[in-house]
Amino acid sequence: MSTVCSKCKSPAVTYIRYNGTHLCNDHFIEYFERRVKKDIKKQGKTEGNKKIAIAVSGGKDSIVALHIIKDIFSKRPNIELAVITVDEGIKGYRDKSIDYAKENCRLLGIKHFIISFKETIGKTMDEIAKKKNKIGDCSFCGVFRRVCLNQKSKKLGVDKLVTGHNLDDMAQSILMNFTNGDLKKLARLGPHKKVQPGLVPRILPLRSIPEKEIALYAILKEIKFYDAECPYSTNALRGNFRDIIDTLEYQNPGTRHSILNSYESIKDDLLEKYPPANLKNCQFCGEPSSQVLCKSCILRKKIV
Repeated sequence: MSTVCSKCKSPAVTYIRYNGTHLCNDHFIEYFERRVKKDIKKQGKTEGNKKIAIAVSGGKDSIVALHIIKDIFSKRPNIELAVITVDEGIKGYRDKSIDYAKENCRLLGIKHFIISFKETIGKTMDEIAKKKNKIGDCSFCGVFRRVCLNQKSKKLGVDKLVTGHNLDDMAQSILMNFTNGDLKKLARLGPHKKVQPGLVPRILPLRSIPEKEIALYAILKEIKFYDAECPYSTNALRGNFRDIIDTLEYQNPGTRHSILNSYESIKDDLLEKYPPANLKNCQFCGEPSSQVLCKSCILRKKIV
């Protein structure tokens, strides 16, 4: 006997373990989109005559974020949308995912802009990885991606930048920062309430949605995305935290939401204790920095 939807008795396509409901195709899509729209409203009102960019890699999270943002804001003629893709220069991986980003932008009629590590940093990620630096490939990539997105966003006159971070990403980041005792970094996690000069604020529409639900949504909506893992992520420390949280979630459904909700309940206190730094311009690249040199320029010196 097949399982039926808890709402309409149609055949269920999924079981939501953390709230005990079975959902059919239509009710799952409705459930998914309602939560995303609610969270976007919580992250701040978007006034008219604004430009929103979506950071799109070609993977499921960013592609779904693109479609959701297009659906929500396309009804507002005074909101302009654009897509930014960072080409890190990972042969056999990023070059393939970019094709999916391009195709989805073409289907949705959104302008697509690409910025590369090569043109911005001077080296591709493949070239950086060959240096075998102790810091780790993902540390370099994360910092350089952020500076690429911020630079391109400012060049395009973007008011808000959308990223595809999901619930799993958020729970991992929160737990990592707690474990490392880095409360300053924890306080700076997006979405951002205060706009820092020179930094484009983020919107995280999928931050309360589990990764598997995003994949299911893409499949049910027939959204094409690139399904592969970055070859440099296998040795990343984040993988350990992913395994820990996956185990906790399996044993106690709802753990990821509890981690995010707990963080949200103390975020204002963290910001009061660790307010945003007074930023100045990096002496080398001009990007906002709390130091003489920004983190990106400090890391650049390690890969010369």
